[in-house]
Amino acid sequence: MLDGLRVLEISSFVAAPLGGMTLAQLGAEVIRVDPIGGAPDVRRWPLAPSGASLYWAGLNKGKRSVTVDLRSPRGREIVSALAADTGVVLTNAPRPSYEELAAARPDLIHLRIEGHHDGRPAVDYTVNAETGFPLATGPEDHTDPVNNVVPAWDIACGLYAAVGILAAERHRSRTGEGSALRLPLADVALATAGNLGLLGAAVLGGGDRPRIGNHLYGGFARDFATADGERVMLVTLTARHFADLCAVTGLAEVFTELGRLLGADFGADADRYRHREAIAALIEPWFAARTLAEVSKALSGCSVLWSPYRTFTEAARAATANPLMTELDQPGIGRHPVPGSPIVSGAGRGAALAPALGSDTDDVLTEIGLDAGEIVALRGEGIVA
Repeated sequence: MLDGLRVLEISSFVAAPLGGMTLAQLGAEVIRVDPIGGAPDVRRWPLAPSGASLYWAGLNKGKRSVTVDLRSPRGREIVSALAADTGVVLTNAPRPSYEELAAARPDLIHLRIEGHHDGRPAVDYTVNAETGFPLATGPEDHTDPVNNVVPAWDIACGLYAAVGILAAERHRSRTGEGSALRLPLADVALATAGNLGLLGAAVLGGGDRPRIGNHLYGGFARDFATADGERVMLVTLTARHFADLCAVTGLAEVFTELGRLLGADFGADADRYRHREAIAALIEPWFAARTLAEVSKALSGCSVLWSPYRTFTEAARAATANPLMTELDQPGIGRHPVPGSPIVSGAGRGAALAPALGSDTDDVLTEIGLDAGEIVALRGEGIVA
């Protein structure tokens, strides 16, 4: 879908590499530039038994890899030539700047991911801490902050970056103008807190969102244990979901009477949330008396939303039939399931291998006009590898 779009990525860690990979999986040519020996993320965990980074391979699928001494003047000239050739730069590095690169390509699209809007540094973990979410996460009686193991803000930021580049490319196609875009990671988290109404509720007198464990804020959902020691997450987002839950568990009359006694309408989100503990106490024995297989059979025929809790090992095993996943033999890592793009289209889902670090250096430099002798000399001088 993005055939013809070419992107130079100067990046590390999660947000920018994810943005570049998202574009690559949709058909763009993405050239990742790293310092010789790799950026700080090249050996980041988790690791394969070989010691190679599954993390690095996972976020760089389908890209080309070039390694350059970014500190040398000649190395910076090469990066500038690559930026002029591709016309789009995605980076989380302060240098080279838009101004430096646009001198050779006035219609350059340059998107830089940064920490805060005022230039202060930040990473996902610090942004998460300052935005309120860890103090609304965890058991109700817990007093310390609880971080999320998913780097949610990096992920959202990477996807915003891909969207920003596509918007800027459309603008350029219509006007001929380039764009200098900045994307503060902290603003991604702050915008999310605002868009979900959490900041508005706090300012308008609703107070901070409370800690409620695995309950659903403003509705009814919770985890329940089964007879065989498994655990499931149950979600009722609508009146129909709750009615079906009552029917499946045989508790329809019980909840009708409970609603009468409490003056509650369990067809309404607010009342299901307000009386969540009473509802859970009545439903809990039904799950506790059944195995996971029995729960699955009972719930599969109705609208109730649910899923078993799984380890990563169990999730990988369950995903083998999902067309998102393709088993590929990644050099240095071995055969393992690799996801393509979650977007389903006629163009395919883009499952691809990650490049070896620097594996495309010679080819990419040839494409911008360097001959074999020049490349050999650059290698000899330690400027490229």
